[in-house]
Amino acid sequence: MTVLVRFAPSPTGSLPVGDALSAVASRAFADEHGGRMLLRIDDTTDPARNMPGGEEAVLADLDWLGVRWDEGPSRQSERSGRYREAAAELGARFGRVTLLREDGGATHRLASVVDDGDFGITHVIRGNDHRPDEELHRRLHDALGTSAPEYAYHGLILGDDGRKLSRRHGPATLADLREAGIPGEAVRSYLDELGLPRHDVRLDPKRIRRLAVEAIAAMPDGELADRAAAPSELVPALRGARDLNEAREYARQILEPEPVTLPEEARPTIERFADLLGGAPRETIRELKAVGGDLRSVRLALTGSDRGPELWTIVHALPPEEALRRAQRSLPS
Repeated sequence: MTVLVRFAPSPTGSLPVGDALSAVASRAFADEHGGRMLLRIDDTTDPARNMPGGEEAVLADLDWLGVRWDEGPSRQSERSGRYREAAAELGARFGRVTLLREDGGATHRLASVVDDGDFGITHVIRGNDHRPDEELHRRLHDALGTSAPEYAYHGLILGDDGRKLSRRHGPATLADLREAGIPGEAVRSYLDELGLPRHDVRLDPKRIRRLAVEAIAAMPDGELADRAAAPSELVPALRGARDLNEAREYARQILEPEPVTLPEEARPTIERFADLLGGAPRETIRELKAVGGDLRSVRLALTGSDRGPELWTIVHALPPEEALRRAQRSLPS
């Protein structure tokens, strides 16, 4: 038997983190068993919630996570005739369960079972909140003469208060994490670590942030420069960033510094810094520190900020003449 799993999001916008766990777990299961994954867009589940651009958002999220699919995307909205055929075979009601909505569209229960049977889905991996559907799905498969897939479940991802994850807890969707500057590789690593948790788990933002640091450190120079929208000579300064937003801020500090005027007591440090320019950046900062130089003043002179990347990386990123210009400009006239 060839394993075929499916991931079936609704096109309601960016994927919730819990749905992303299902996608990652499904891809991992397919890969472990030499199988394939079908992407199905469940756009008949609740048409009122479908968003313009919702499918594109889902596809972008999966690409950002590095989750590929082998078949699809298949859209339920393109199979309405098939669902009506199945409903006619079963009767519009199945026991006490309605199979067709008042508008003639298939309910999610019917559409999902018909699709799983028609496409030959062998395994379904989904959250524990879907467990109550399994008995009905198996009954529908029996009535339609198709084989029910094997169902596997994982715990839900909750907020820090143990409730359903939402924006009141912070990032709740992949778009939220992306906007926070978290690399997709870090989120993928976190979800890979979770695997198939048997019980509900609470989202661990600290772990995700540690993985973000590791992901940035592991990026090739060119990729990090591209994702921070920075020239390649700034890469050493970006390596210490905790997320991509911070990396972009580091780049901004170096490329577009805020002008400052230092107090007169900073003059000896700035003049000594100017004398040392042209040597190896690490040695320049080491020697300046050894003579008691005020490194904070140098940082302010070069970037206009008293926080940022390691000072030597800023010196490395700037041509000596530009560093000298900024240093001299910072002194009181």
